[in-house]
Amino acid sequence: MHERREFSIRESNIALIGFMGAGKSSVGRLVAKKLYRDFIDIDEEIVKKFGMPITEIFQKLGEEQFRKMERELITHYCTNTRLKILSLGGGAYLQEEVRNVCLTHCIVFFLDLSWDSWKDRLPLIIDSRPILQNKSLPEIEELFFKRREVYSINHSQFVTSNLDPETVAEQMVESLKTAWDTYQPHKD
Repeated sequence: MHERREFSIRESNIALIGFMGAGKSSVGRLVAKKLYRDFIDIDEEIVKKFGMPITEIFQKLGEEQFRKMERELITHYCTNTRLKILSLGGGAYLQEEVRNVCLTHCIVFFLDLSWDSWKDRLPLIIDSRPILQNKSLPEIEELFFKRREVYSINHSQFVTSNLDPETVAEQMVESLKTAWDTYQPHKD
């Protein structure tokens, strides 16, 4: 389905996907530190490029501009760099072009958590997430499960409910090391 990269999986970028507030940035920073890689938070990169917070980008320039920049940055990092840990914003992976470039050029990890676990985080994140603004809890729940279907297209999934970021990062690193050993290219 997706063309494989020319280099080994050990050199591949790692893309973290999942619903907003799932812990992609926290886990990504820890994984990057453990693997001695650079960490790139796509949302933070967009904020730097536009020089304003995401909520302001949505208000002043619109979601379409935001998604365009998001797509360009992700495509750049996936196709022009190696050995990076990328944290994608919650809506980025919904774009087919983003999904395809990530699946082709990265190892894609889905950080999954239950609706009940995520719902407890809502008060901490709602103000900084324009997609959640002016939505009722049932509307947010519908969005959560709709996006989860798209996130299910990945290389590996980690259920993060009731786990701290350190534990998730440690499990992910162990999983990667096992895969690297298993799929080590054979020399003839």
